[in-house]
Amino acid sequence: MRALVAAVIANALMRAFPASSLRAELLKQTVLLCGAILFVWLLSLTSGLDLSAGFF
Repeated sequence: MRALVAAVIANALMRAFPASSLRAELLKQTVLLCGAILFVWLLSLTSGLDLSAGFF
């Protein structure tokens, strides 16, 4: 399932940004970096929280 989601995201990025443009490549890398930073930030916010089924 994760591989399918990663492939869909990669395909969407490839369609959104043409591969021949250097500016588009830099923009794509910047978007991916910001996404990774946001993901790590969200993980750090949930550090120590009890997210088990009994919590809800």
